[in-house]
Amino acid sequence: MAGTLVITTLSDGTNSTSATNAIQGSAKAWVNFNGTGTVAIRSSYNVSSITDNGTGNYTVNFTNAMPNTNYCTVGVCALSNAIVAGNTDRGFTPQDYNTTSIRYVVTDGASGVDPLFCNVTVFSS
Repeated sequence: MAGTLVITTLSDGTNSTSATNAIQGSAKAWVNFNGTGTVAIRSSYNVSSITDNGTGNYTVNFTNAMPNTNYCTVGVCALSNAIVAGNTDRGFTPQDYNTTSIRYVVTDGASGVDPLFCNVTVFSS
């Protein structure tokens, strides 16, 4: 029999938080993927696939839709294993917010580029 368990406070015996904080403060989707060659998901939660739309252009497809398009998304990418300091021309920009997907565009200066590491996280109430 299906049912609903209603909890107002969660605790590990030392720390407590409201159920609202746990529900609204948790990532609703995240993915770590390789953006070079054949795009491949390394690990994910609530992400069904990545669509490669062209150089530096990816759509992250959600397994379960977001409740609306007013969610918060954070993305980080790296072109290689090396950390390069001081390059401010790189961008990993979210575009096309949809309930079932979000598109990201990766640039290095004015051109699109395929990064080795891409990480996207989505938060929604």
